[in-house]
Amino acid sequence: MNILALGDVVGKPGRLALKERLPALRRELRLDCVLINGENMAGGTGMTPDTLDEVFAAGVDVVTSGNHVWKHREVYARLESDRRIVRPANYPDIPFPAPGRGHTDLTLPDGRRLLILNLQGTTFMEPLPNPFAVALEHVRQWDEMQAPPVRLVDFHAEATSEKKALGWALDGRVSAVLGTHTHVQTADAQILPKGTAFLSDLGMCGVEPSALGMDADAVLSRFLSQRPAAFKPARGRACLNGALLDIDEESGLARSIRLFQDACPSAVRL
Repeated sequence: MNILALGDVVGKPGRLALKERLPALRRELRLDCVLINGENMAGGTGMTPDTLDEVFAAGVDVVTSGNHVWKHREVYARLESDRRIVRPANYPDIPFPAPGRGHTDLTLPDGRRLLILNLQGTTFMEPLPNPFAVALEHVRQWDEMQAPPVRLVDFHAEATSEKKALGWALDGRVSAVLGTHTHVQTADAQILPKGTAFLSDLGMCGVEPSALGMDADAVLSRFLSQRPAAFKPARGRACLNGALLDIDEESGLARSIRLFQDACPSAVRL
């Protein structure tokens, strides 16, 4: 199964890049599934029903999220009703159930199925229930149910050490552990010893000449003044960052993982 997993989509530029590039990429790369993290796609923070409709129309199959998923309350009902959207599974359900679902069993148009689990890290982030315990319990249940072997994990976390540790914890039991949240693509794409593909961070879909997709001047003002400043997505042409995965559908293990970059700035002055 050929899967394109893209990092955090930042604002309108990120959504437009998906609209402009995904149809051709699906054909050129013969993609079976496209996964994005959408927690920043509505004005740079959160998601809305309209922005979800926009990316699904562009060719996205499933949207994961993270700590900004709760920004816009109008999306809560959509989290409940649409199985193509997941939020971190380790948000507490007691005493107040979190809207939506932390994992989904996605059926592709050709009938093939895959599982997607979304988790949020706790190092330098909110003190949520332990994502490792939640991940291992989900995998245990999937194994007992003989669930589909193609299983993707979006770990929305700050610390690279926490992300890599989850990769080791799930090695051989899921197809891929893919980090999101930092908006910076890492260079450590690899297949772990037991067959799980791993990448610390997919990066972002947004304007690269920026501060993580946001207008650099506003971010710089905040750092210089140490006072709050309103952020807004940067303007300009957006690039796409992520990973291309080739997953064996029988075993659920990875054949390959490759960094994916589209329309990104050159590292050499031309």
